[in-house]
Amino acid sequence: MRTDDLIAALADDTRPVRRHAVEMRILTGLAMGAAITAVAVLIIGLRPDMSSAMMTRSFLMKWSYTITLALVGVAAMVQAARPDRAPRALWFAVVPVALMAAGAGYELATTPVSQWENMMMGHSAMTCPVTVGLLSIPILAGLLWSFRALAPVRLRVTGAALGLAAGAAAATLYGLSCDEHTAIFTLTWYSLGIGLAMLAGALVGPRLLRW
Repeated sequence: MRTDDLIAALADDTRPVRRHAVEMRILTGLAMGAAITAVAVLIIGLRPDMSSAMMTRSFLMKWSYTITLALVGVAAMVQAARPDRAPRALWFAVVPVALMAAGAGYELATTPVSQWENMMMGHSAMTCPVTVGLLSIPILAGLLWSFRALAPVRLRVTGAALGLAAGAAAATLYGLSCDEHTAIFTLTWYSLGIGLAMLAGALVGPRLLRW
């Protein structure tokens, strides 16, 4: 069979793809995983002062950080879902991290040194990153499911992008339960939990995203 005939035969079997099909597939996987994570957060328990806490600057700071990282992860995933594009949006994760680092630096500069350890460790430093990492598992699983129908080629980087979105989304939901409020705590321990999810995604990506 000539090449032109083969291409024509393959083209005869193609069907039109709905507009924004890639984005909808990714959001479906994200929503399915996030629903499970949200239930887990409810089981852990919400902050007793949730209604008032959501209006505080520290809560909005924490949510702005995790939501922005989640959006960066989603943007990178949309790019990675197509074989002709690289997930360059991952580089934009530097921006919220740098802004949070600046906030943490200002926080430390305006606080007595004697209080630094308490600001850094809070009362949940040892459990926070592990909890965020565990809460990210359902979301990461949902995103891995969504990518089984897509066509990534940079599998390890794509896995890292999925992990970033999953970890940041999990951290956002965990913020409804966690009452830690300092920028240095968020920068250190939330970021570590998100990093664990990114590492998990990068490790499983080459195995589970191959097509």
